[in-house]
Amino acid sequence: MNATTASTSALAASLPGSPLAQAYGRQPAGALEKLARLLHWPAVALIALAALYLVFTLYTAGQTWWALGALGLFGAGFAIYLTEAGLAYRYLFPGVAGMLLFIAFPLAYTTQIGFTNYSSAHLLSQERVREYLLEQHDAVLDEVRDYGVYADGKEFRLVLRDPATGAVQFLSPALALRQSDQPLTVEMQSPADSRVQPSSATDSPWGAALTLKDLIAHRAALAQLRLQLPGQRDPGQLLHYLGLREFGPIRPHFEELPDGALKRNADGALFRPDASTGYYEGEGAAAGTHLAPGYKVMVGWQNYARMVLDAEFRGPFLSIFSWTVVFSLLTVVFSTAIGMMLAVLLNWEDLRFRTTYRTLLFLPYAVPGFISILVFKGLFNQNFGEINAILDALFGVKPAWFADPLLAKTMLLIVNVWLGYPYVMILCAGLLKAIPSDLYEASAIAGAGPLTNFFRITAPLIIKPLAPLLVSAFAFNFNNFVLIALLTDGRPDYLSTKIPAGQTDILVSYTYRIAFRDSGTDFGLAAAISTLIFILVAAMSLLNLRLMRKANS
Repeated sequence: MNATTASTSALAASLPGSPLAQAYGRQPAGALEKLARLLHWPAVALIALAALYLVFTLYTAGQTWWALGALGLFGAGFAIYLTEAGLAYRYLFPGVAGMLLFIAFPLAYTTQIGFTNYSSAHLLSQERVREYLLEQHDAVLDEVRDYGVYADGKEFRLVLRDPATGAVQFLSPALALRQSDQPLTVEMQSPADSRVQPSSATDSPWGAALTLKDLIAHRAALAQLRLQLPGQRDPGQLLHYLGLREFGPIRPHFEELPDGALKRNADGALFRPDASTGYYEGEGAAAGTHLAPGYKVMVGWQNYARMVLDAEFRGPFLSIFSWTVVFSLLTVVFSTAIGMMLAVLLNWEDLRFRTTYRTLLFLPYAVPGFISILVFKGLFNQNFGEINAILDALFGVKPAWFADPLLAKTMLLIVNVWLGYPYVMILCAGLLKAIPSDLYEASAIAGAGPLTNFFRITAPLIIKPLAPLLVSAFAFNFNNFVLIALLTDGRPDYLSTKIPAGQTDILVSYTYRIAFRDSGTDFGLAAAISTLIFILVAAMSLLNLRLMRKANS
């Protein structure tokens, strides 16, 4: 046997499951393979049970659509990873599932909210609002009684005292004090009728009194008790838990009628649910009033119509939309002009200290943006900023950068161009390396100058591959929330507007303001504006793809 044959035999013998391996008794992986096959289906069964339990938990919590979505996602995963037919999709499934969960679902949910009146005043469903209103009540103060809870082993007894004398008046049977979702009616009895009689050996014939800490621990169970005194049969006279020291009867504020209306017990006024406003609206003498809180309803295109038809909202909205476009466009134009000019200058081989200049000009891009923004906020301070100090020394003026709308917008453009030009400079520097030097040599022979070279050779060859990246920069600045939030916070504000709006707000900061700040958290309107922003950015992305396709063709 030669060396090649010997080495081949040795390799074959080392392979698990081969005849030579069986002959030589070498099967180190065979046991692991058998163990993996043995545990495969039990592991699948455990994962399936966990998935079904999650789906069941979502369904029992009332989240039917979430349960169906989770069931579909888990079902698709099992079908792909447990069948041969899904072999080709096993590497695609995680990415597709992530896209559905983190991109498609938030987008669809935001769009759906845009067709509702969802806001801080309309957070709950109609059923939950009805339950909340029916739970509102006042205590009948004249009949409130102090109570105590006594423990004798695992049994508890609740004692009611006379409001006038403080003497023990009623005693409950033995209670377990377990938490429950349903109220428990307890028939009270006088101590004389109880089988547990006072004992002269102890001060407390019903066991040890619970401390305040123990009462707090059993508060949830005590809140479910409804105490019925001897001779009382009217449910409205039952004593309810009113706190850590008191039980007493309650007087509900509202009563539900068979037709779904709510009657206010104080004056008999009727309130009916109104699907157009999301409130229980008053009738008769209570007309023009509604009960708070409201509930979430579908309002169709109402939020989108407000952007066009509501004059008080349309004015600031159109101004903010126009400023957003102008802000993004001017930022890209100025950043491109400065970045391209610096890239061309740094491409000049006879320029001394090119590396030093390139490093210094790159620094605004290397420093985190939010730090630069906060530094500029201090530099532009009207009273203590260095910029105003220089302007005051040279020209005797101290501009109100944050109070004047035009100056505030100018300041935003200055800071944003400062942050953005290094990006364009780096792109142009790379693109300049791809321009053949023969073109410049031929231009020099023809007697052309630097400006002619730039406008006839450099700019036309750079702008075509640069165009898709500039569209991306425009889309980024269209949603540049951090700059607005940290530098001006949208101020100064428009005067006399229905919804507070800032003159330096762009659409994304205006949306944030509507959703979470000044205007009462109108999530529905904010979602509608967010959907509009998505449509605009998506249109720019499609334009970007077209430009990239043309650039590559």
